[in-house]
Amino acid sequence: MPGEPVDEVKATLVRVLADDQIVVTQIGEPILSAPSALHEEIMGAIAKLSAEFWPGAPIVPTMSAGATDGSYLRNAGIPTYGHSGLAGDVDDMRVHGKDERVLVKSFFDGQEYLYRLVKMLSGGG
Repeated sequence: MPGEPVDEVKATLVRVLADDQIVVTQIGEPILSAPSALHEEIMGAIAKLSAEFWPGAPIVPTMSAGATDGSYLRNAGIPTYGHSGLAGDVDDMRVHGKDERVLVKSFFDGQEYLYRLVKMLSGGG
């Protein structure tokens, strides 16, 4: 988690596992970076456009558990955000499974959503 020292995370895992037969080993060094600020310019555009596509859906910032180049970019001074624009069935999550899929409607709606979001954020409408 952002701001959590690696040694404290390891100590928490060891404490929670509470088993001397389990060894917690850090593999590699993390590339630490502070999260990018959630500016109103960005969040406002997301909220406005999301209300058009998915009325009533809450806008909730989350942290991706997957790896990206975001930490390298943030460490270089480039604010970095991830946003898919895809909406799907919350009861049908198949991310990175052997049958991963996206609803056809979600794909095309997401494409239009991201196109319009980039235009809004770049001053083009």
